[in-house]
Amino acid sequence: MEIFSKMIATALNIAVHQVKNTLTLLESGATIPFISRYRKEATGGLNEVQIAEISEQNEKLCEIAKRKETILKTIEEQGKLTAELKKRIESCWNATELEDIYLPYKPKRKTRAEAARQKGLEPLATILMMQRENNLMARARTFINKEVKDEEEALKGARDIIAEQVSEDERSRNQLRNQFSRQAIITSKVIKGKEEEAIKYKDYFDFSEPLKRCTSHRLLAIRRGEAEGLLKVSISPDDEECVERLERNYVRGNNECSRQVQEAVHDAYKRLLKPSIETEFAALSKEKADEEAIRVFAGNLRQLLLAPPLGQKRVMGIDPGYRTGCKVVCLDAQGNLLHNETIYPHPPKSEHALSSRKLTKLVEQYAIEAIAIGNGTASRETEAFVTNQRYDRKLQVFVVSEDGASIYSASKTAREEFPEYDVTVRGAVSIGRRLMDPLAELVKIEAKSIGVGQYQHDVDQTALKKSLNQTVESCVNLVGVNLNTASKHLLTYVSGLGPTLAQNIVDYRTENGPFASRKELMKVPRMGAKAFEQSAGFLRIPGAKNPLDNSAVHPESYAVVERIAKDMKCSVEELIKNKELRSKIDIKKYVTPTVGLPTLTDIMQELEKPGRDPRQQIKVFEFDKNVKTIDDLKPGMVLPGIVTNITNFGCFVDVGIKENGLVHVSQIRREFISDPTTVVSIHEHVQVKVLSIDYERKRISMTMILD
Repeated sequence: MEIFSKMIATALNIAVHQVKNTLTLLESGATIPFISRYRKEATGGLNEVQIAEISEQNEKLCEIAKRKETILKTIEEQGKLTAELKKRIESCWNATELEDIYLPYKPKRKTRAEAARQKGLEPLATILMMQRENNLMARARTFINKEVKDEEEALKGARDIIAEQVSEDERSRNQLRNQFSRQAIITSKVIKGKEEEAIKYKDYFDFSEPLKRCTSHRLLAIRRGEAEGLLKVSISPDDEECVERLERNYVRGNNECSRQVQEAVHDAYKRLLKPSIETEFAALSKEKADEEAIRVFAGNLRQLLLAPPLGQKRVMGIDPGYRTGCKVVCLDAQGNLLHNETIYPHPPKSEHALSSRKLTKLVEQYAIEAIAIGNGTASRETEAFVTNQRYDRKLQVFVVSEDGASIYSASKTAREEFPEYDVTVRGAVSIGRRLMDPLAELVKIEAKSIGVGQYQHDVDQTALKKSLNQTVESCVNLVGVNLNTASKHLLTYVSGLGPTLAQNIVDYRTENGPFASRKELMKVPRMGAKAFEQSAGFLRIPGAKNPLDNSAVHPESYAVVERIAKDMKCSVEELIKNKELRSKIDIKKYVTPTVGLPTLTDIMQELEKPGRDPRQQIKVFEFDKNVKTIDDLKPGMVLPGIVTNITNFGCFVDVGIKENGLVHVSQIRREFISDPTTVVSIHEHVQVKVLSIDYERKRISMTMILD
């Protein structure tokens, strides 16, 4: 671990002891949220991103270490492992360099060079490489045998051996990599006869750009077109310059041998080296594009999960529709389904009066405090219908994103929750609950289906899942979870729990009633000391006898708070309520070898606002009432909108019609912006001006620069 700690510390510019302590905690089974929140003394206050980076770097180094074991064993079995080669492999920690060292020893399928060696032509290849032989044909004649019919075949076999040597030479490969990284051009062309089928890739029908400048979204679009068999894609540097550079390494003189070597170098480049390095750069550029797309998606998902909640209020959820009607559900303050029915306020039935009576009656009967309307088909018309009614109370009306609701409603999770109801009712419940607590509801849906990604189906799915799961886990633990009301899906993401313990907690709650204290968690089957340590600080019990059970103060620190309260001659409850008392505390007095200032500072902040929800307050939003469809838009219009998705080329804004408008990154601010996520956020309320409308492709171009 010592060598890994030093290497990771250098790579991430973090002190070695911080890395070492973090790795020790990770190996002991501690989670990233737990380490970040409750082990600041050990890590020196590293945040979740830094801890995740340390974990990733450590995983990569472990993979390289395993690969080195395999390589050393393979070369040793061949009897070719010298002390010098062993030392070089053991000291190498670069995956690409390691594979280059291994390449000449790597077991291969039968190559042209291997076939030539078996015919006894390796000595002839050595003679050619020396480039001193004056009578080449006579020398080549001596290699004719049963398998080599003439001089030309002998020379061809020798060239094949040289070509393989050139292609496996580290210097050649690094030289070509350097050329690719500086000047490679990525080119895409439409496959003949597929122009109509590939129309959505029209921008890439005859496209070329330096690879280093090709943005993540363009590269992923090109690669998708290639995967669908619609585009032909290549990555290439200046071929002539590359061959000239290789020739300088191998061609010495101007005799017949030199010309044979020159021919072999050309063959090595075209047949072996260039395809190999092109594949390498295609994979590297794809990996880089994946990382960028995953980063954007994870950032969007984080904002969506941390969207402001309405809180525990009685909500009506409406899944709007025309022909099939609007599915209406009434939920209590905990999100339990009280009632459901369908109304038909829109064509073709247009039952305005009946729908109006039903709606106002339900609001009164179930004491509804807010209405959530899905933003899909008939959303604007439903919003207008709902807001035009007269109710017996003041109501807040919100339009809520439907992304992923249909996936939830057809899922195993929804069937378990509502076995007796169909998908339409489940979808309306999901819309209502999203308003109450977006985080608690969205964790039930596979993250990549939530609709805030960029080419999420084209990126590495393992890396995507890992990143999104980390994001969900981070958000759940940042907000904290009500132990007595949380679903098993929400509990699954709590640090240290997972699916089995989450289910056991729900089962225990069902059998024994609400938890009275965090300590009671230890009675849950399979809840060991480690799982309790990792999870307890993130679980809240509102109204618990010990007020610290409803805070982010970890049970391991309760004794510290109790000691402070004792010194202040008051109870813990009084300490929380009395700001003046807290202002008199000198926290330095309570520093111990295990509890440092970072933990004590966190405790004091928590005592100020125990169990505080870090999310912002929700705001009501209204679209322009005159805009219902794309045909109502005109260039120059200034409209209110909601940011629905962010990519690295801009953001998409909902202005209340089916099609979202695109605000290109250059139109977000007057000054240059490299990353839109730094200036706009998901669900942000913005003002946009319409620049242009492409009615045929249903595309709207907008700007946020209004003055």
